[in-house]
Amino acid sequence: MQSLRKRRGNGPQTPAENSTSDGLKETIPQKKKQHFHFDLWFFLTLQNWILDFGRPIVMIVLPLEWFPLNKPSAGDYFHMAYNVITPFLMLKLIERSPRALPRSLVYLCIIILVMGASIHLVGDSINHRLVLSGYQLHLSVRDNPIIKDLKPASLIDSFELLYYYDEQLGHLMWYIPFFTILFIYFTGCFTKNKEQRALPVNGWLLLGPSALYYWYLVTEGQITELFLLTFLGMVATVIYQQRKGLCPDSNGQFVFCSFCLTLLLLVLWVGYLWNDSVLRNKYPGLIYVPEPWSYYTLHIKNNH
Repeated sequence: MQSLRKRRGNGPQTPAENSTSDGLKETIPQKKKQHFHFDLWFFLTLQNWILDFGRPIVMIVLPLEWFPLNKPSAGDYFHMAYNVITPFLMLKLIERSPRALPRSLVYLCIIILVMGASIHLVGDSINHRLVLSGYQLHLSVRDNPIIKDLKPASLIDSFELLYYYDEQLGHLMWYIPFFTILFIYFTGCFTKNKEQRALPVNGWLLLGPSALYYWYLVTEGQITELFLLTFLGMVATVIYQQRKGLCPDSNGQFVFCSFCLTLLLLVLWVGYLWNDSVLRNKYPGLIYVPEPWSYYTLHIKNNH
C-alpha cells in the first residue's frame, strides 16, 4: 500500500498544478524587460545605406566595362540583396514587438514589399542604363533628348510604361508595406515603465543616420504623402496612448524621433530648392519635393 501511495505521489501533476506551471511560463515573457533593439536597428540602417542609397553610387563609381549594359550591374546585385535582407530584418523586428501583432497583415505586407521592390529592381536597372546613355532625370520621359526622337513614336509609350512601373507602381508596392510594418510595430511600443522609455546613447548616435536615410527614401521615392500620413498616425497614437498613461518605450522613441528629424530635413530640403524653376517644372503640384538624383543630374553632373 505504501509503495502504491508513493507511485501515486510521483505520478502526473493535477490540472491545477499544470495550469500554475504553464501560467508562470506564459507570464515570464510578458514580464521580461524590453531592451532597445540596437542590433536590428543598426543592421537595418546599415544595409539601407549600403544596399539602397549606395546602389546608384556604386554603379557610377565602378568602371562600365566591368558590367556591360546587357548584363546586371553591381547596383542590381545590391538591389537583389536588399530585397532579401530587408524583409528578413522587418520580420525579426516584428517578432520582438512587445505585443502580438496581426500575422496575416504582416505577412501580406512582406509579400507586397518583396514584389514591389522586385518590380523596382527591373525598372531601375534599365533606367540606370538610360542615364549612362544621356537620359536626364530632371526632365520628363517625353522631354528627354534621347527619347523624343525615337521611331516609331509608340516606343515612347513603352518607356513611359517603364517609368510608371519603376517610379510609381514599384515605389507604392515597396514603400506602403514598409511604412505599414513600421507603424504597426510602433503601435505596440508603449509602456508605463520609466526605465524602458530611456533611449540609450547608441540609439541617439544611430538616430541621425536613420533619419537621413528616411529623408532620402521619402524624397527619392516621391512618397511624401505616405510619409506624412504615417507620421500623423504616429502622433495620433502617441496622444491616444498618453491618455491611458502610456508613453513610447526606447524602440518607439527611436522610430518617432527618426520621423521627426526626417520631417525637419524634408522642410530644409524643400526650402533650399524652393525657387528652382527647372525642378519646379519637373515636380508640379501642391506638394513640391524634388528628387536628390534629379538635383544631381541638373546641378552637379552637368557642371563637371
